[in-house]
Amino acid sequence: MSAQRLLIFGGIALILIGMVFGDIFAVFILHPNADRIGNQLLEATRAVAARDPSAIQTHFVRIGHLLENRGTKVDTHVHIIKFGYLSLILALIQPYFALAERTRKRWSQLFLAGAVLLPVSVFCIHYVGLEYSPFQLIGWASITADLGGLLVIVACLGFLSGLWRYLAGSHQTTTLGENLLRDQSWATRTLLAGGTLLILAGFLHGAYYAGVYRDKHEEQDAALLGAMAERAVAGDLPAATEAVHQYGSLQGAKAVHIAAHSHIIEFGLMAILLAFVQSYVFLSERWKRCWVVIFLIGSVVLPVFVLLELQWGLVAGGIADVGGLLVILALTGMLVGLCRYSGGLDAQSGAVR
Repeated sequence: MSAQRLLIFGGIALILIGMVFGDIFAVFILHPNADRIGNQLLEATRAVAARDPSAIQTHFVRIGHLLENRGTKVDTHVHIIKFGYLSLILALIQPYFALAERTRKRWSQLFLAGAVLLPVSVFCIHYVGLEYSPFQLIGWASITADLGGLLVIVACLGFLSGLWRYLAGSHQTTTLGENLLRDQSWATRTLLAGGTLLILAGFLHGAYYAGVYRDKHEEQDAALLGAMAERAVAGDLPAATEAVHQYGSLQGAKAVHIAAHSHIIEFGLMAILLAFVQSYVFLSERWKRCWVVIFLIGSVVLPVFVLLELQWGLVAGGIADVGGLLVILALTGMLVGLCRYSGGLDAQSGAVR
């Protein structure tokens, strides 16, 4: 497998794994954790009303653990998908790296190793903690995560050295990879157009949220936190409890707007990057079109119904998960096409025999 094919295959595989993990995280961790954090905040408010400092500390420590659990899962999901994007970008510009094929392949392998090591290590941070660590504040999972990041940085610097040599006029005589920008098929054009529209929609929604809701939500955030503390100290527990529930609803409203904004832009970027690798998807034109349409439908359904969760509740959340499943199916189909492409080349060269 050439460096370019290795990066394309690895990039789509990383994005696919990140999407599957994101769906599992949303169903089994994100929503239950939000409920637990709300309950702990409510118990902390009651402890304030009861003038019990030790209980207040206990509840906030538990909130910290829940936030760490959520944060490490979010970081895992985000990093693995972003590394998939970066892998596809590196595959796209392979013709402009003036490096020997063997060297480019070694840098590709190093990059993918770091792209796997970092998110896996971040996922383990919450469970490993500081146990058996030689440092007081950094655990082994954090150390290996930093090592994975270092591998990615070194690989990118290696590729940048090839780009520098290319710009300096040191062109290699070996094949530098296929120019993926030349593909003008229906699948490529549709993904480019759909991705551009998705990004535009994401920016418009972000501008609308910033102009209409952001300042209002920030003011409500500060006011509700102050109300929680004041009413708990005054001993008005029902009013403090109501402030906690309002604060939870406010955080939910902020979360769905941010999630919808970020997801629709990310799907747009993903569509544009996938457009450039369609020449490596060895499927019939009918199946390529099918996966493209399914991908774009899922890319619209997920953020739209995430935004509707405030009105429709779990129904909208379930439909959003179906949208994520459509994206996963489309990515799986494209990945199968990449495997068939590699298998076809191996068969032509006699490698199978």
